[in-house]
Amino acid sequence: MEESTIKIRKFILENFIFTDDETKLSNDASFLKEGIVDSTGILELMAFISDDFHITFEDDEIIPDNLDSVNSVTSFISRKKTGVSGAISQ
Repeated sequence: MEESTIKIRKFILENFIFTDDETKLSNDASFLKEGIVDSTGILELMAFISDDFHITFEDDEIIPDNLDSVNSVTSFISRKKTGVSGAISQ
């Protein structure tokens, strides 16, 4: 598992699910649909990403495609670090 995935998982587990049990979070679980993170929690997640990964958000990047699961956050961080902006269309 890549380092950013581990950090994001740990942050979500500790701050929103309140456990260190890795089995309680799937990497593709929707934070919003499953009630893991609410709108205020998304702001906390963004602050964590900004601080820990030194990433700034553009207004058009604050969308569920970038912030709604461990996988989407990890992909977003990877794209930002390689200079690709926005969300990947699926």
